[in-house]
Amino acid sequence: MEEKIAAVRKDKDSLGGVVEIIARGVPAGLGEPVFDKMDADLTKALMSIGTVKAVEIGDGCAVAQKAGSQINDQMNKKGFQTNHAGGILAGITTGQNIILRAYCKPIPSIGQEQKTLDTKGKERKIEISGRHDVCVIPRIVPVCEAMVCIVLADHLLRQRAVING
Repeated sequence: MEEKIAAVRKDKDSLGGVVEIIARGVPAGLGEPVFDKMDADLTKALMSIGTVKAVEIGDGCAVAQKAGSQINDQMNKKGFQTNHAGGILAGITTGQNIILRAYCKPIPSIGQEQKTLDTKGKERKIEISGRHDVCVIPRIVPVCEAMVCIVLADHLLRQRAVING
């Protein structure tokens, strides 16, 4: 990763990337089947981060190319045999690891000349100078982790409020 970043820095360009977050030890039963779905709340939190453009849970987009028999998380007496759903089924946690991937865009502030419009609609060329990150991924990891923790804590507190009346 460091070599790729160094090469892109020399070209005065930027990189995007993917952050994978795995939440371990989350109890089964958090979330709701309709309006307060765990997966909806987690993706909303991650999508609230400026650089994130897509979020994937479990096997994510790959499930669209497979049959149900290939991606259903079947159970036996020991529990789930697989985790294609990424630890969430029907908006509710399963007790398995929650697996999320946040896809981040490249930083738009680059040192290469780019075309734009000025405030009067006239075409201009700009070249940004100064110190800018080439890749946001190393900085965004703790932000993604914090957002996931906040959502999980919120759902734990909601469950406690319901149970304790």
